[in-house]
Amino acid sequence: MRDLAEGVQRFQRNVHPRKADLFAHLAGAHAPHTLFIGCSDARVVPELITDSEPGELFVIRTAGNLVPAYGPQAEAVTASVEYAVAVLGVSDIVVCGHSACGAMTALAERQDLGPVPAVAQWLRHADTSRSRVTTPGDVRSLVRANVLAQLTNLATHPSVAKALAEDSVRLHGWVFDIATGGVEVLGAGSHSGADAA
Repeated sequence: MRDLAEGVQRFQRNVHPRKADLFAHLAGAHAPHTLFIGCSDARVVPELITDSEPGELFVIRTAGNLVPAYGPQAEAVTASVEYAVAVLGVSDIVVCGHSACGAMTALAERQDLGPVPAVAQWLRHADTSRSRVTTPGDVRSLVRANVLAQLTNLATHPSVAKALAEDSVRLHGWVFDIATGGVEVLGAGSHSGADAA
């Protein structure tokens, strides 16, 4: 905890003063251009990967970068997607998977998730992704299939479906490689409404 507290002090002393005009503007304005849906993994930092300034990305992070298909019960991911699209009016949505994903590794290797029942329940949102990969243990293919499946799930959300119909939002599928820093853009033809970054 001391490291975090010291980090806050360095931010207040060094970073915030250099970006004082930006933060003064952001104090009264919230207009991100992109909804970035990534994994909760600490190694995947959307603002760092995209070299973005504060205020540019509206970020949702979930285990396995999962986006449940729209359902009647409100939950955090659904509410955040709806807010980003219907209220903030983002023009782009990125779903970003990554190499060495613990969630996808657990599914690909059929690890015993009995000790973590909440995790097991959450990862059921990747059942469609897993069904698309025929080679057991193929984490790389599962990561890619999962990104595409989450783009499909996104399109079931009424706010996203409406924005897609009006051509006011574009969907993008990315896979970030932790070791190299590379970002693979999944093919435009792989999902209706998705295009390259």
